[in-house]
Amino acid sequence: MKQEQWLGAPGATRAVVVGGGTMGADVAVVLLRAGCRTVVVETRPAQHAVIRAGIAENLRAIDRGDNIDLLEIVQSIDDVDWQGVDLMIECVPEVLQIKRDLFKTLAERVPAHTLLTSNSSSFPVSQIARDLPGQERMLGLHFFMPAHIVPLVEIVLGPSTAPGVADAVSAFMKRCGSVPILVRKDVPGFIGNRLQHALGREAFSLIQEGVATAEDIDAAVRFGFGFRYLAAGPILQKEHAGLDVHAAAAATIYPTLSNAVQPHAILSDKPKNGQLGMKTGQGFYAWDAQRIAKEKQRYSRALQASLNILAEDIPPIEP
Repeated sequence: MKQEQWLGAPGATRAVVVGGGTMGADVAVVLLRAGCRTVVVETRPAQHAVIRAGIAENLRAIDRGDNIDLLEIVQSIDDVDWQGVDLMIECVPEVLQIKRDLFKTLAERVPAHTLLTSNSSSFPVSQIARDLPGQERMLGLHFFMPAHIVPLVEIVLGPSTAPGVADAVSAFMKRCGSVPILVRKDVPGFIGNRLQHALGREAFSLIQEGVATAEDIDAAVRFGFGFRYLAAGPILQKEHAGLDVHAAAAATIYPTLSNAVQPHAILSDKPKNGQLGMKTGQGFYAWDAQRIAKEKQRYSRALQASLNILAEDIPPIEP
């Protein structure tokens, strides 16, 4: 099929988000802000009013409060009129069998023009879609929390995904005000998470070896090289500095970097001891209710300020 036969403009598109948790609700905001008619499937009816209120609040914050009228929340995929649906985004729990069961059911039920996408952050779309019919219309659509603030979305091609599908979804997400990138090979962790884990492995190695504390690591990233990444990514930034300088430094540093194939004990022991961070009041940092509230407010302000700085590089919303 040609690209225009898969997805139209957001205002002419109907989408279904399966899963009304934090990620699913935020993905719905991304769609609704562009005027896309959106159905959220949430199996817990008691949460429907809470979900709608949260989405409405986020839409009002960007002066698109009226778009809440484009939202419908239902309890089951059986409550959806799939004949008119152009795009499905799966945001169910990160359990492979749950995702596979959903894709199998929908592959057999929905019309051929409906794209089936997964927001999975870990499972390759090839595993989710394995042995299912219509794999050419199945792909990953991976958002980063909070999805309605962080602009990046990864479009992950499976081995059988039609190139036109990926191009259509990319164009659609740009019109929703997101910054899409294509993940051309279905590798574990895709792009963003692989880069994060590469950094994390070295960070935890430095803590494990007594080179730095958690506070030192966070400061080095936030106020050092990470500060520059807001202006330029790691490749472009080295274009500024000179690839000769970077290549020479890399030759010295690469051999000494951690190549651990398992998480360092300084990290893996924390969950074993019930130290999960804010969830339990202790991780590498100590957390009480007051400190958590203060940190979340600071974090939210910083994200919004960063978004304002990047505004000119983010596609405008085009309903």
